Amino acid sequence: MSYKKTETYDKKTTNELIKKYQTILKKIGEDPEREGLIKTPERAAKAMQFLTHGYDLSGEEILKSAMFAEDYSEMVIVKDIEVYSLCEHHMLPFFGKAHVAYIPNGHIVGLSKIPRVIDVFARRLQVQERLTDDVLKCIQKTLKPLGAAVVIEARHMCMMMRGVQKQNSVTTTSAFFGEFEKEKTRSEFLHLIGTKLH
Repeated sequence: MSYKKTETYDKKTTNELIKKYQTILKKIGEDPEREGLIKTPERAAKAMQFLTHGYDLSGEEILKSAMFAEDYSEMVIVKDIEVYSLCEHHMLPFFGKAHVAYIPNGHIVGLSKIPRVIDVFARRLQVQERLTDDVLKCIQKTLKPLGAAVVIEARHMCMMMRGVQKQNSVTTTSAFFGEFEKEKTRSEFLHLIGTKLH
């Protein structure tokens, strides 16, 4: 059985990006006609569209698609969610894990939707601080919970590969709303995301 992978990209955008990447290769001293680089501009054009496809998605719509009325009013946590994004300052990757919690106020959401919401905002040119805030605001606005919390821990290639070149640094950002602004609730959340329960 043959393997066929189907990906859909806007042809006009792809062709324009291909030309730009060919120019970039020439400007850095490479030959875009060299065997190993012939298809690189096309690959890079498609990769960039994939890595930034969050601009075409709505976090609110994703959450609304799986909201359910429920009386549950205790903390719901989804932790260790993989995050991959592009730093808007250097267009280099940053990656790590996100931990998200909310306290329902009449509605819960399908658990798979929370990682999807993170991808909506991560698949854009970002800074980690805004990414953290974007996810919190989306949950806050859509679910209207009693409280919500987001913590992201990430490594930034712009610090690791260039600049200060510090390979072991990790950046942690957090945002809290409602009940999570109270010390007791926030401490419980931070304890749970740092505990191995499985």
